[in-house]
Amino acid sequence: MANDPLAPLLAPLTDLPGIAEKLARLLARAIGGTRVIDLLLHLPEHHIDRRAHPSLADLRPGGVATVIAELVRLERPETARQPWRLTLGDGSGFADLVFFRPHARITGLAPGTRLAISGAVTLSAGRPAFVHPEHLHPAARAALIPAIEPVWPLTTGLAAWQIRKAMTAALARLPAFSEWIDPELRRRRGWPEFAAALRAWQAPETPPDPLARQRLAYDELFADQLRLALLRARRRARPGRALTGDGHLRARALAAFGHELTAGQRAALAEIDADLAAPRPMRRLLQGDVGSGKTILALLAMLRAVEAGAQAALMAPTEILARQHFRTLAALAPVPVAILTGGMSASARRETLAMIAGGAAPLAVGTHALFQREVAFRDLALAVIDEQHRFGVGQRSEFGAKGRQPDVLMMTATPIPRTLLLTQWGEMEVSRLAGKPAGRQPVKTTLHAAIQLPAVIAALARALASGARIYWICPLVAETEASDLAAAEERFTRLAERFPGQVALAHGRQKPAEREAALAAFAGGEKPLLVATTVVEVGVDVPSATVMVVEHAERFGLAQLHQLRGRIGRGAAPSFCLLMHGDGGEAAETRLAMLRDTEDGFAIANADFRLRGGGDALGTRQSGEPGFRLAALPRDEALLRIAKSDAAVLLARDPDLAGERGRAARLALRLFGARGRGESG
Repeated sequence: MANDPLAPLLAPLTDLPGIAEKLARLLARAIGGTRVIDLLLHLPEHHIDRRAHPSLADLRPGGVATVIAELVRLERPETARQPWRLTLGDGSGFADLVFFRPHARITGLAPGTRLAISGAVTLSAGRPAFVHPEHLHPAARAALIPAIEPVWPLTTGLAAWQIRKAMTAALARLPAFSEWIDPELRRRRGWPEFAAALRAWQAPETPPDPLARQRLAYDELFADQLRLALLRARRRARPGRALTGDGHLRARALAAFGHELTAGQRAALAEIDADLAAPRPMRRLLQGDVGSGKTILALLAMLRAVEAGAQAALMAPTEILARQHFRTLAALAPVPVAILTGGMSASARRETLAMIAGGAAPLAVGTHALFQREVAFRDLALAVIDEQHRFGVGQRSEFGAKGRQPDVLMMTATPIPRTLLLTQWGEMEVSRLAGKPAGRQPVKTTLHAAIQLPAVIAALARALASGARIYWICPLVAETEASDLAAAEERFTRLAERFPGQVALAHGRQKPAEREAALAAFAGGEKPLLVATTVVEVGVDVPSATVMVVEHAERFGLAQLHQLRGRIGRGAAPSFCLLMHGDGGEAAETRLAMLRDTEDGFAIANADFRLRGGGDALGTRQSGEPGFRLAALPRDEALLRIAKSDAAVLLARDPDLAGERGRAARLALRLFGARGRGESG
């Protein structure tokens, strides 16, 4: 480590002079890390330009100014509600310092003291004034006021001067790095060196050049894409087994299916087949819009594994979705299919476990119960994970560990913006299903203000009279399932009074049997109006449902609304989605208008990402940027695409990163991989 250029940067914050344990803890809370590099990569939110040094006579309210003047008078308040007022003079005019929370530095000042002040200029009692200026020093220490001041995100108990002092010490540790950026790209872009860009942003002497921020953003994105490219290369190098078959099981499944595959399905299946036939483990994401036909492709891939003499399993995040998949696979597959869920009886569970272990069930479907310790497969060769973002990395790994380096096919019905495909899913190969299979109907979407509720209910009455089946999705009133449930129960009560005997209720806290009974009553027409939480977002397939009402639609993300809307339009009859919105303002109505104007889930997902940020992609945090410190998406999307291409070119030329630029790129990986970005799929 003595010759490691990164050692001073990967050291703990307490290595910096004057940073004791207590201050280090405060800094770590603000910067999201415990090392010097985490501090250096903690960029300012903005910068304050303090270079204006006018005379007091030239002060103008509304700007920021730095002045040196003499204290003329100190006016103490007569009541606690009045401010302290200090009058300044410089020979050209006068200005005031105003403090509502005085301290000893102010109250102890004597007339005649020369002061250096910097802050926002306002107007008070008809005279220019500084109200609680950010800087107040003796004139002899005016150099303490920075010309361009970074403003970093702080935390309770941490002062700006403390982070500034720590940053100065951290910047002094920056070595001169070898260049990891392609020289031609850097020349064309006009980017400074990494260390110079960091200093320009963290301790600027002039307003920071946007090119410096752009360089830093690119560095982080490049390191991220290089890491993902290395992951892909390592996975390709792992030994696996080729799965080939004669197609007889597939032919029987397709005959039972009764429809021709679309061009998009055939293209995706060809990509999956190429992976299955390769002597390395597959790791592919099948990304399809609502109703694009992913399940039939999953079945055909699973049957390829069975034709090769092995087993395949499909894991779903909820029992509702697992049971739907089981019904579909059992109806189409020409081989036995087992189902394993947490709600099974002990005897049924023992029988299913024996079928899976002995190979009597070549195909298995289940929830997280599939990766429990007592589950053993005879020979698991393909693991299919549906709605994969709902499982943690550990759960997915445990499932995959049930076989010997099995192929893994992950599926999601939530459209993923191309930006996130390059980040969260960048280490996988991706097959995207565009369009819908034949027979899927367009859904007419309309917007309605909350005040139109009586008219909406009257329209539902007419629809029910004509035999329609209707979803009523309740609003998410807070970030808890309990409050979501309360809203659903209240709406259920009111609608049941209006339509006695016709309303069912489904939510996540019901016992599985109770929820299944409600869904069955809805699907069968016994209860043609279903009030539900987002529990119906996936796994509910009622082709006869043609109407959906979403209450307070502005509280949902666009992608989630699109997912919910996919519950209708599954049959031959026209379908209608009514989005009811509250007081979300014009911006909310404009956002919802995109759903009214298009059914393209990928366009909607990209719009949602641009409006709200990507969050943890598709995880519990539904908005915000996906974990970068220097880059900001989608603003830097163009840089991201360049970084992906550049990382691929570097590895193609120098797969071991042994050359001069490759060794520098190794440093970038360590610099930007120190804190990590959470799971990436």
